[in-house]
Amino acid sequence: MLAATPAYAETGFGDGTNGGGNNANLTDDGTLSVSAGGVRFDHSKNGKGGKAGALTSSTSWSPPPCWYAPKYSPEELQAYLEPIWEAGSTGHQWDNEQRKKYTNPDDPEKDFNKHKSGKGYWWGSYVNKSFPPGWDSCTKDYFWVDQGDPPPADVENAVTPEILAELAYSEIRVPGTEVTLAPAQATKVNLPTWAWLDGAQFQPVSVTASVPEIGISATATAEPVSLKIQPGTPDAETYPASGVCEINNGRIGEPYAKGRANRTPPCGVQYLRSSGDGTFPLQATVTWEVHWTGSDGAGGDLPDGEFGATQDVVVQEIQAVNR
Repeated sequence: MLAATPAYAETGFGDGTNGGGNNANLTDDGTLSVSAGGVRFDHSKNGKGGKAGALTSSTSWSPPPCWYAPKYSPEELQAYLEPIWEAGSTGHQWDNEQRKKYTNPDDPEKDFNKHKSGKGYWWGSYVNKSFPPGWDSCTKDYFWVDQGDPPPADVENAVTPEILAELAYSEIRVPGTEVTLAPAQATKVNLPTWAWLDGAQFQPVSVTASVPEIGISATATAEPVSLKIQPGTPDAETYPASGVCEINNGRIGEPYAKGRANRTPPCGVQYLRSSGDGTFPLQATVTWEVHWTGSDGAGGDLPDGEFGATQDVVVQEIQAVNR
């Protein structure tokens, strides 16, 4: 189950040694909630099923490739750094410079901030292990934030409800987009083919990201708004002409029913030539609007996301019978 979740460098928070390790908990409905990258993700209202997939932003925007979040208590940071310094693998000069940042024999309070134990955290960087562009931009050393205080304003991508919403966006999974067609097995040249998606499968989905240590969270919600059909050949016409079928009453398109053969489908395609011995790759892509709400009352829109799939369509010539 954990293999299906994105991987992060030094994932999780506070295992007493190096801040690593994934923490997983089952929610009441049996959905796995995973702590990764200093953030806990609740997937209980996410899309499910083998054909569910991640959204692709319809713009050039992308979620943060790295971020800062609470990582260590004073004792945990000491337990992590001192063995590195003692080993000397990073060089005597570098080790001494690092010691001066966190310890001072003449100042008992400058001892990994242990006098503030339970009153804050050392924050550190986390990196998305898919290594998207910008993954190496979070280079700031560990920094202290008192409990209840916001992170420094000049630290880009330090977790806030808005950053959590962007991270939740990358965790959203939406249902597969294989459309139902009528005729189902094979359609005919110049015969309108009806297309629709089951409304029960296309309900809003959401993921909540939180950092319990500092009491902030955000929920990103994706709602389906339209289906775009690309027939897989220029020798075809779509209904409507734009190929974009809007959602209506919780459903995209309209199921074919007996007696509707002479009607134009509200969503569908008409092929103008046969697929011969092969098939046409019909591409069906659903657009999802994404918005978020945060624990601080903030909220707003995130870029639309898209998720699609290709299915093979057989198109046959209509056979005339000569008498």
